[in-house]
Amino acid sequence: MHSHVHYLPLTPGFFSILVFAAVALVVLIQLRILRYAYMRLGIGPGVALLLLFGSLIGSYFNIPITVLPGPPVRSGEIVDFFGMRYVVPYLASSSTILAVNVGGAVIPAVMSAYLMLRYQLWLRAAIATIVIAAIVHASATPVRGMGIAVPVFVPVVATAILALLLSREYAAPLAYIGGSMGTLLGADLLNLDKIGSLGAPIASIGGAGTFDGIFLTGILAVLIAGVVAPARPSPA
Repeated sequence: MHSHVHYLPLTPGFFSILVFAAVALVVLIQLRILRYAYMRLGIGPGVALLLLFGSLIGSYFNIPITVLPGPPVRSGEIVDFFGMRYVVPYLASSSTILAVNVGGAVIPAVMSAYLMLRYQLWLRAAIATIVIAAIVHASATPVRGMGIAVPVFVPVVATAILALLLSREYAAPLAYIGGSMGTLLGADLLNLDKIGSLGAPIASIGGAGTFDGIFLTGILAVLIAGVVAPARPSPA
């Protein structure tokens, strides 16, 4: 089983676009164009690189949690959804493995917890997470054979607007927390009751269907910090 839970959540072509975006940020970091943006987010450039590439590499790894009974699964396919192509791994089974994606769930959760503790954003982070979760849940679509999918730019655009409305000073950390945790909650956790009936061989929380939106939200948080936020946040 473990040999089947490690796979790229997107097709190589679409995954390479995310890699290109990460590499572009690395170049900007090395040129120090985004150095102060990352400082505003509360992390140094070195940690930022680990966060970016840790998320990309971590997207390959899924930690199995349990097995859900359901109909015969579909496997070894490519599923198209809103212009994105997601990978359905090959797995001969009559049940669905529920897993947690390292790059799309574990790393964002740890980073979000750090930002909330650092800046004491409990109330505003809770509001951002709940609102984004509601928006994402409304747009989330159960996809036969894959799991739950969300149009990739829904959490990104909604997060940008909401974070700036809640606080220009703390817009960057709020964008990261609300975008990543709201997407996980609204798309995956609130739809756990539907996953077993979709015939997906592996349903990964933070994996295919939501990883791209979560990853782009992390990049968005940095851009907000560098372009919009007026000053480096200080702990409240």
